[in-house]
Amino acid sequence: WGVRTRQRLGRQQNGKGGKKPRISVKDPDQSIHIVTTACLPWLTGTAVNPLLRAVYLARLDRKVTLVVPWLAPEDQKRIFPRNISFESPTEQEEYVKDWVRNRVGFDAPFNIKFYPGMYAQDKGSILAVGDVTKYINDEEADIAVLEEPEHLTWFHHGRRWSSKFKHVVGVVHTNYLDYARREEGGDLKQALLKRINQWVCRAYCDQVIKLSDAVQRMPRQSTCFVHGVSPSFLNVGVAKRERPQSGEERFPKGVYFIGKVLWAKGYTEMLQLLKTHREATGNNLALDVFGSGEDLGAVQAGAEELGLDLTFHGARDHLHSSMHDYKVFVNPSRSDVVATTTAEALAMGKFVVVEDLPCNVFFSTFPNCLVYRTPEEFSRCIKHAVEEEPTPLAERDRKRLTWEAATERFLYMAEPSGLGDSPKERFLGSLSYRAHQIISGLEPVRHAMGAGKKTRDNPERVVDVRPIRPEDCGWSLAGKRGQVAAPPTVGSSA
Repeated sequence: WGVRTRQRLGRQQNGKGGKKPRISVKDPDQSIHIVTTACLPWLTGTAVNPLLRAVYLARLDRKVTLVVPWLAPEDQKRIFPRNISFESPTEQEEYVKDWVRNRVGFDAPFNIKFYPGMYAQDKGSILAVGDVTKYINDEEADIAVLEEPEHLTWFHHGRRWSSKFKHVVGVVHTNYLDYARREEGGDLKQALLKRINQWVCRAYCDQVIKLSDAVQRMPRQSTCFVHGVSPSFLNVGVAKRERPQSGEERFPKGVYFIGKVLWAKGYTEMLQLLKTHREATGNNLALDVFGSGEDLGAVQAGAEELGLDLTFHGARDHLHSSMHDYKVFVNPSRSDVVATTTAEALAMGKFVVVEDLPCNVFFSTFPNCLVYRTPEEFSRCIKHAVEEEPTPLAERDRKRLTWEAATERFLYMAEPSGLGDSPKERFLGSLSYRAHQIISGLEPVRHAMGAGKKTRDNPERVVDVRPIRPEDCGWSLAGKRGQVAAPPTVGSSA
């Protein structure tokens, strides 16, 4: 899936008729810098997936550097779990390398560099401070992979990524338009953000890979799921193939959902579906919820008011042994581009119940993926999943979920396509960059849009970065990302 999209784009060589030199992403002599917007121990998709991409590219004897944000101690306490904090980038790098070793079972020879970042409460994510390109040596600037290219460059003021590097590939992870739509003034914010995302991707990327068509149209785009699943999840699935001893069940536990507790992460839809399911079937489905987040209290109150049988367990690693015995993973989120947790559940041999959406196209090709279009179909999927046994994960399906297969897909899709080589595209890209540099250099505009004060220029040292103050978030704070979408209308709980 997704490869046919790449085939239709043709195979023009980058640099043909343009100023950029010929280059191949598959050339082992070309170094790769993977730049992302988050880092462990924050277990968010943009921390884990770029890290594993770096690991598996390095395993192919590629020279790979992962470029991640360093946060001030105050910001570390806000988002890192279990009160984990680091006094230096070296200490955090050691933590990341240890996590990789435990997760994949081997040492990977990749490097880690840090850039100064700050946690923006209004966006629920990390923003760069200053020009990130300054932390990468020109001599090593061959290929850049911008994980979340729009996010990385909203407020970028400095050198053009596609001028510093021979080839720049953006990988779009997040449906930011859905988040914007749920905020106060959502229609205006969504329309504005859509154009900004297209603007910065044209200015800084040679081509863009979307994980699914759940996200907006982008310049120079193609679509392919280029993520995989850690071997540890697949090992659970292999173990679950074994026939249990007499009287035992392969999956003795029932239905669960795991994810950050924000209304925008599927909790609105989940409460609505469970309420409708109970009214239609008389079955108040018991569902265990694993996650933490700003909306936890509101979601708990909404579930209680509706009389739903939800048990909240707090945040937990999806790989924790207590998660292995659940049989059914429900993910009703409409804001995902591609949910890593859904892939992990399939890898562990479980049923997954998801809506018929572009973000679930890849998953729908697996026999244990049950897809619904209406609340009635949701109820039928739940009934089937609860009463039947998942099909043991076939070897062919197991391989499709591996990071080895995902890395092959990535190298194929990231190969220069020539999409930005025409005179028109080169002109539009240059114009977009120049205009963005003017706007992103204006402090009043940066403040109004939520970049914070005095974040345009680089601090003297990476570790000198300071947290953003709420009063410096500007107009964007009015939305309070993830907190505006209302819970479902409360009906009778009888």
